[in-house]
Parts: sequence; structure tokens; C-alpha cells
Amino acid sequence: MMDIPKPITKIIGQQAYPLLFATISGSHLYGFPSPDSDYDLRGVHILPVQEVVGLDTGNETIEFSGVRESWEIDLVTHDVKKFFLMLLKKNGYVLEQLYSPLILTTSPEHEELKFIAKNCITRHHIYHYLGFAATQWKLFEKEHMHKVKPLLYVYRILLTGIYLMQTGEVEANLINLNQVFNLPYIHDLIAQKLADSEKSVLSDVNVAFHQREYDSLRNKLQEAYESSLLPEAPSARAALHNLLIRLRMKSYEF
Repeated sequence: MMDIPKPITKIIGQQAYPLLFATISGSHLYGFPSPDSDYDLRGVHILPVQEVVGLDTGNETIEFSGVRESWEIDLVTHDVKKFFLMLLKKNGYVLEQLYSPLILTTSPEHEELKFIAKNCITRHHIYHYLGFAATQWKLFEKEHMHKVKPLLYVYRILLTGIYLMQTGEVEANLINLNQVFNLPYIHDLIAQKLADSEKSVLSDVNVAFHQREYDSLRNKLQEAYESSLLPEAPSARAALHNLLIRLRMKSYEF
């Protein structure tokens, strides 16, 4: 388990609303943080009933980006209702945040939500991973000096998508994924990212080779989708509704 800097845990403790959970996402979750990588903190807050049904409503999304004691932090939390609605869509981001093993704060309902959210995973999450990978490939391809970060993102995204289609399990860490897929070039790419800056540039990169690998993995993701046993639609709406009601009731102040 990684060591969490104290400013990270401190900012979590300073949030205005109770947190269902907060986890670390981004390059730390993916297994390739550079020494200067920021900390991407993601979570779910619970607005009290008064700030949901009253005239003055609370923020559905709370964001903070800044430096605390030399640590660069990017924090985003969503209200529980907004997060639940996002879970019911083909949104890989929220699944990865929910199942991140890098937990800053948790609750019994967090564990319950992880169980319920298994029934939010569908075959159609493929579109999240195809679209996200295409965006990262364009970022990599268009640069005159090709950076390692978007290339690692391409491989992480596609392998996460294939693994999800095949198993129904969310795995966002590229090191763990490559223990399954055994792509020989991944280790060296990760080693450079771990040792260098967030914007480190690849030397003597074979773009044509990575284009072929990108195309091959996209095809494998499509094949995994076509043979996937995952459902066509989520079946967790009623369970999420009931959990939301209980969380709101707990937050009610007499």
C-alpha cells in the first residue's frame, strides 16, 4: 500500500459534507506516477436533505485544484445522487474511482455500493474505453516530441476495457493488467514514467509499431465485447434508489 502524504488526508478531513468514500485515481491508481505527478482525489459527498429539497441547494460537484505543502492536489467529489446516476450510464471513470484500492476514507455504505455497482457493469462500457483510448492516441500521435504519458494511457485504457469485458472486474492498474496480458514493452514505458517527469518525452520511439499495437488492442476489445457475457443494461437502479434514500435519511438534521 502506498504512503499517503499528510496534506492529502488532511484535505479529505476538511470537506464540508460527509463522504461516502474518497479514493485516489489518476496515475497513482494506474501504476505509473512520475515524481512530479499530482494527486487525483475522487469521492462522493452526501448533501443533507435540507440542501436537496430546499430553495438553496448544495453543490452537486465540489472541486479543488491547488498546492498544499508542496503537494499538487486535484480533488473532485460528486453528490451521492449524481454519482449514482453516473453509475447507471456507461461511465468507466466512476467505476474506477469506486473500485480504486487506494482508499482515503470509506464507510459501510461504500462497501455496499461496491457490491450493488457490479450490476451497473454492462457490455456497453466498451464505448467509454474505445472513446477514451482514441482521445489519448490522438494526443500521442499529434505531438512532434512524443510523450510517454498518453501512450501509457492508451495501453492502460484498452487493457482495462478488455479485462472488464472478459471478467466483469474493474482493474485500472497497468502493472496488474500486464501480468495478465504480458505485453513486453510495457515495463520499459512504465519505468521511464516512474523515473522521469510527468511530461517526459520518448526517445527513438517507433510510432508505426505502437500504431499497430493500438489497432490490435482495439480489435481485441471489440472481440471481447462481442463474446462478453456481461448484460446489455444495468439492473441496479432499485438498489441504488434504496441506498440513496437511506443515506439522505441519515443526513437529515432535526
